[in-house]
Amino acid sequence: MKNGIVILNYNDSENTSLILDDIKNYKCLDYIVVVDNHSTDDSITKLEKYQNNKIKIISTPENKGFASGNNFGMKYLIEEYGVDNIIISNPDIIVKEKDIEKLLDDISDANVSVVAPVVKEPLSISRGWRLPNFFSLLISNFPYFHRLEKNILGYPEKHYETKLSRVEVVKGCFFIIKSSVVKKINYFDENTFLYYEENILAQKLKEHHLKTYVDNEVVVIHALSKSVNKSLVSIDKFKLLKQSQFYYEKNILKLNIFELLILRLTYYFDYLWANLVNIIRR
Repeated sequence: MKNGIVILNYNDSENTSLILDDIKNYKCLDYIVVVDNHSTDDSITKLEKYQNNKIKIISTPENKGFASGNNFGMKYLIEEYGVDNIIISNPDIIVKEKDIEKLLDDISDANVSVVAPVVKEPLSISRGWRLPNFFSLLISNFPYFHRLEKNILGYPEKHYETKLSRVEVVKGCFFIIKSSVVKKINYFDENTFLYYEENILAQKLKEHHLKTYVDNEVVVIHALSKSVNKSLVSIDKFKLLKQSQFYYEKNILKLNIFELLILRLTYYFDYLWANLVNIIRR
């Protein structure tokens, strides 16, 4: 089995260099592909020094977002090297070789299509969630109700008592997917620029009756979207989130006109609140 990893870089050569320094000698990784997603800084110059027979630095012709950039890297790994398993990783991830090995062992099971670790972030821990539905999306449009939304989409603690727990959605910052599965579901949906990629991917997996798991014995550290925070202000991130949410509601969930209208109306409460918070922070 050949294993490859895709690391998507955008104006974040510092973090990308850190993860490359960590994983470049991991024997469980046959190929490391860094996709520079049309950075506007000198990322390429700084990262090219890592290029060798194992590490490839490639560039997209334009920045079309998270899904498109990762597809670019996955296609390269599949077409150039014929890898069997692909790891998707953010630059700001800290992961040990033994933990990647455990996840690769998990995905060797014929019933496992996607596997992810427990993701530890500065203020939270993610072990996967259920696919958003109309009610959870409605709740998410009201300030201070986001905690309730998480309760609706989350699984009870008892669900994670076994080594592997089946979930519908996992964090997009780090997971492993079989190349055969990638081709079967036709890669990431490229109609979003940022956010909701995990939910859309999960829906595609569900439609093909493919199973996703979290390994409760493996933990990785995620420094929480440093490159996104450096490149976008809060209101821009909010707008991108809502654009992706609209696409998910209409094209993935295929909600009816009445449901879409209600969500659009409640969206403006959230939008006004986000603008108010942005003004106060200035």
